[in-house]
Amino acid sequence: MNKLLLQSHNSYRSMRPSWFSAVDQELLQARSEIEKAPIVKKDPNFYAHIYHNVSMFKRSYELMEQTLKVYVYREGARPIMHSPFFTGLYASEGWFMKQMEANKRFLTRDPNKAHLFYLPFSSRMLEETLYVQNSHNHKNLVQYLHNYVEMIAGKYTFWNRTGGADHFLVGCHDWAPGETKVDMANCIRSLCNADVKEGFVFGKDASLPETYVRDAKIPTKDLSGNSASKRTTLAFFAGSMHGYVRPILLQHWENKDPDMKIFGRLPKSKGNRNYIQYMKSSKYCICAKGYEVNSPRVVEAIFYECVPVIISDNFVPPFLEVLNWESFAVIVLEKDIPNLKNILLSIPEKQYLRLQMRVKKVQQHFLWHKNPVKYDIFHMILHSVWYNRVFSAPAR
Repeated sequence: MNKLLLQSHNSYRSMRPSWFSAVDQELLQARSEIEKAPIVKKDPNFYAHIYHNVSMFKRSYELMEQTLKVYVYREGARPIMHSPFFTGLYASEGWFMKQMEANKRFLTRDPNKAHLFYLPFSSRMLEETLYVQNSHNHKNLVQYLHNYVEMIAGKYTFWNRTGGADHFLVGCHDWAPGETKVDMANCIRSLCNADVKEGFVFGKDASLPETYVRDAKIPTKDLSGNSASKRTTLAFFAGSMHGYVRPILLQHWENKDPDMKIFGRLPKSKGNRNYIQYMKSSKYCICAKGYEVNSPRVVEAIFYECVPVIISDNFVPPFLEVLNWESFAVIVLEKDIPNLKNILLSIPEKQYLRLQMRVKKVQQHFLWHKNPVKYDIFHMILHSVWYNRVFSAPAR
């Protein structure tokens, strides 16, 4: 999987700008420096095995900190624009919006110095504000974004210079890919619903981690889980029967085997304690797709230090451009659900311990903090956008 996806990533090039500027040369220089990155032999911040190329990642991250400038459009009315929210399934887009708009390192007020332009809309608030219940019609949502793009393209020269290739959006709602696939097709789209069958473009788009934040005041509340030796359950899943994969999972494994704790929705408990305790005490946490390819369980598993088992054939995992997912997660094809237990049992204990240790190492990249910290999820989302822009920018 990794080799194929990275090959696709490296082949994408955005359209040539109508005219070249100093920022284009800075992107090309950054690409050259990343490709020639000095070899990292030992760095306490990184565990090399969880990355495709830790040297390139380190250099890219350094250059992002030193070079990147982002312009945030001030245009747009609340609540669809500039209105972050911090809890629930779609919290990633809200946390990113808040921390991007408040960031002093990366923001610039001079759009001529910007390498990237952020479109600060919320895909969740777009749906909440404009969607007519049970209409099954998204045309007015798409029209709203069309009008917004036309407005900024008419007011500024920057969209037209690149056709939107240096603009980016961050959207976690399931509908975000469809709502942005026409007018924002050239943009870098950071999407939770990162589906290769639904228009996700390698090398341009970025996979956004879907984070279920339960406490906006303490986003790392209940972090971590039992040690590997105290994880007594082989595999755990609980969730609604969305889509076609989960019913198949339950058909084969619900109440079939004491080692496989596979359920539908768990009874409600205060603070969702039952669900969290299963996550904290299981070796493997099943991340089965629902209606769409993404699932908050992927990040939840990492949060609670449980090895994620991803069952979603067309899903692009977050930060794939730098993270080697096969080093800390298990990927199972949907057709292999009947053989799930055998697949997990075939993993030697030594290999499981290695996987679980690497989950703990990669965890820093999936955590929200009240104020962003180096290498956290805010910086990793921004790095994905930066990295894609650097490697897709056309040569002069």
